[in-house]
Amino acid sequence: MKGRRQVNRRGFMKIAGGVAAASIVPGTVLGRPRHVPPSETIQVAGIGIGGVGHGQIQSISKQPGTKIVALCDVDDVYANRTYKNFPEARQYRDYREMLAAEGNKIDGVYCGTPDHTHAVISLAALRKGKHVCCAKPLTRTIHEERILTRAAREASVATQVTASSNTTDAACRLCEMIWDGAIGDVREAHVWSNRPLWPQGMLRPPGQDRIPKTLDWDLWIGPAPMRPFVSQWRDGDLALRQVKASKRPRPAVYHPWNFRGWWDFGTGALGDMGCHHFNHVFKALKLRYPVSISATASKVFDETAPLASIVTYNFPSREGMPPLRLHWYDGGLKPPRPAELESGRELPTSGNMYVGDKGIILDSRIIPESKMRSYKLPPKTLKRRTGTWGEWVEAIRGGEPASCNFDWAGILTEAVLLGNIAIRTGGKLDWDAESMRFTNNDEANEYVKALYRSGWTL
Repeated sequence: MKGRRQVNRRGFMKIAGGVAAASIVPGTVLGRPRHVPPSETIQVAGIGIGGVGHGQIQSISKQPGTKIVALCDVDDVYANRTYKNFPEARQYRDYREMLAAEGNKIDGVYCGTPDHTHAVISLAALRKGKHVCCAKPLTRTIHEERILTRAAREASVATQVTASSNTTDAACRLCEMIWDGAIGDVREAHVWSNRPLWPQGMLRPPGQDRIPKTLDWDLWIGPAPMRPFVSQWRDGDLALRQVKASKRPRPAVYHPWNFRGWWDFGTGALGDMGCHHFNHVFKALKLRYPVSISATASKVFDETAPLASIVTYNFPSREGMPPLRLHWYDGGLKPPRPAELESGRELPTSGNMYVGDKGIILDSRIIPESKMRSYKLPPKTLKRRTGTWGEWVEAIRGGEPASCNFDWAGILTEAVLLGNIAIRTGGKLDWDAESMRFTNNDEANEYVKALYRSGWTL
């Protein structure tokens, strides 16, 4: 099939050299991207469509007036079920070949690859003037996030990140309640997740396995440091116990799906779920960048995220709201059970809690429930929208920007990445967002930007 071929070393270096020589090109040079009128079909290409991308590319295809016309994945077997769902879509293994070959035949690009390749793929699509939807988190490093958000502004395209929508009725109602003073000034918030559901807190396994011909391991590694391919965890390894204990056991070491716990490829439980939860918290509490971050965690290894962690963010006062302390918990940890919670009722496995001077909101309802029933909801002042996929399509057609566009998603992504750096370094970190550096810890600054392996650059 067209584009489905291995790239030899000479061809790879030629492509990579072109990538390395490229620079961010303003939208005025590229020509302003074409918004697709309602009478025309939006032609979408999907990159990384074997894992989470399998369901998400289908969600995009169900939006009125959209068509999936090209698909790209480094693993023929993992992507096969998606290929079967879209038999007419042109198939590729290398996203660079796909973008070069498709040219003006596509309007938008979806990226559902592991975290470490979000930036290089999304940036390549932006430089082609394509509308881009990227799986959360937007990037694996803060430096990548800043580069990508700037490039999206310059390209003037429609962007979206797949964080849990903050424009649902429940999310909008939460904002309206907090802004209405339902619980007074909020000075403390708690967010917790039942993740990880994949191995974390492990060491790199020894040895290597034969790379299947159906998998391009070099391209899967992408800009990360090269390492041997290992197929599955061996019997007796502690990571295998985590896999067997999970609800969806996957014995793979790196691919498929288990990339999330490795710092070179993923962003751990905080990176995976933080953008979902923070999308509501940051909107309701009008948060931007924290001024300091601290963390405590189970044993942290150089290569992997810990089994459990607690991260604390401190935000300054903003738009009439007082300073806020935000706490994140994962690995089964939760905040203390509030006295306001009814007897016999426990905190959910994942959730958000807002602590105000006059009460507490758990997710989007005041506790206890009797207090919620006596509260008169304020008028609906926020627009309820169509959710992740519909908002992206609406923006492609020239409507208002998606609610989790790259500018907003960049703020959420930076927060989770700051938390990960605090986990890796320990102690309190003071963050200067304007200069993009920590003012009190040089070691922490080394994690702001990653070194790409030879042949890869932004």
